[in-house]
Amino acid sequence: MGTRTWTDGHARTVGPLRRYAFNGLRAGASGFLLKNVRTEELLAGIRTVARGDAVLAPSTTRRLLDACASTFCSVPIPGGPVRDLLAPLTQRERQVFVEMAAGHTNQEIADRFTLSETIVKTHVRRVLAKLNLRDRVQAVIFAYENGISKPGR
Repeated sequence: MGTRTWTDGHARTVGPLRRYAFNGLRAGASGFLLKNVRTEELLAGIRTVARGDAVLAPSTTRRLLDACASTFCSVPIPGGPVRDLLAPLTQRERQVFVEMAAGHTNQEIADRFTLSETIVKTHVRRVLAKLNLRDRVQAVIFAYENGISKPGR
């Protein structure tokens, strides 16, 4: 179907690595893993993407988010303020979205708001549906592109 995953072997070349990861995710990839990933991690990544979630190589995540915020995502918000972009969301969904955009796991979000992980998963599903986003990776990109999240927040 429309889900694509890919790997890259340039783990030591920071500039191209960020570009490859960012361009792939923008093009619709649901994951980014490095070429030297262990077999069990690759299989887990494939299963994660097959379930409809996204996967990023941990060593790439921070560099990708920093690059997105400082270089690639400095796009003005078309059509109004951020609050209009999040208008379809309830207050709790907005809170979950901000935590998702900061890279927190479902369990971390659940702990922060004293919710069950199942409830958080429901909120995540609703956020993605209401904002017409495919997965958590797109949610992070959306948040960075629209100034909702920045490095260190």
